[in-house]
Amino acid sequence: MQQAGIRAVESLMTPERRVCYDPLAVVFLDENLQRRYRLSLKNKFQRSLWIWSVRKDPGGTRAEGVARTRYIDDYSQACIKDGVEQVVILGAGFDSRAYRLKAFSKVKVFEVDHPNTQKTKAARLKTVLKEWPTWVTLVPVDFEKDRLDEKLLAAGYRRDLKTLFIWEGVTPYLTAEAVDRTLSLVVANSSPGSSIIFDYLHASAVDPGSKDKWAKALQTRCERLGEPIRFGIEGSEIETFLAARGFSQVKRVTASNLTELCFKGQNSKRQVCPFAEIVHATIGPPQ
Repeated sequence: MQQAGIRAVESLMTPERRVCYDPLAVVFLDENLQRRYRLSLKNKFQRSLWIWSVRKDPGGTRAEGVARTRYIDDYSQACIKDGVEQVVILGAGFDSRAYRLKAFSKVKVFEVDHPNTQKTKAARLKTVLKEWPTWVTLVPVDFEKDRLDEKLLAAGYRRDLKTLFIWEGVTPYLTAEAVDRTLSLVVANSSPGSSIIFDYLHASAVDPGSKDKWAKALQTRCERLGEPIRFGIEGSEIETFLAARGFSQVKRVTASNLTELCFKGQNSKRQVCPFAEIVHATIGPPQ
């Protein structure tokens, strides 16, 4: 819900200032924040105050969050235009791409998450959608009990179609074993030429002994939220890491890349968290 709040506030900005636009994010907020959002739409001072409070982001994690949303939005739409036939959103949470981006209506979308999270999400979306999108299939998975591949296949997923896997905001909270297991399932159940995009943190920032004050602040905040950070990998190692697991054409997207793409003009003073990155790669050998 925290990331939905960041996207909601970003969407209050004028088109020339905002990095991403997610008009559905507000429905995932709690009642107090929804009330504040409605007030911000009517009151310019309240809107400016809320935007200022969220943009006051010395660690750059909020800027990274909206830049990440923007990058994955653009990348996924380009993949669909390039022939992707189905999209799997792993740990979908309150991701709204399948409902707000027109390109997603042209493919089959499978949203994978815990059944309790999906129940809440569906209930919130039904308050603003005229009807449930025919292209979206919710795939409830209890990762402690269920096999991802079995649940996907039972829901209608096809191994022979060109697929894009979106895995956003998940890997830092998994064990290394869980990350490996998921990547193995993706490779084993995808046609050659399919792809994956996900974000990750540098191992040095995940290390409990890190001296970086913003890394320590992030670790502390996640601990308080009950979601401790567990997994990280250095950006310089990501290509070798994915190649060893059956991927090719690995593209690393650094904080500098995101800054250059998203933060110009009125946004030039916003900084992206330096130890958070995005990567996308092709499943199987180079085509």
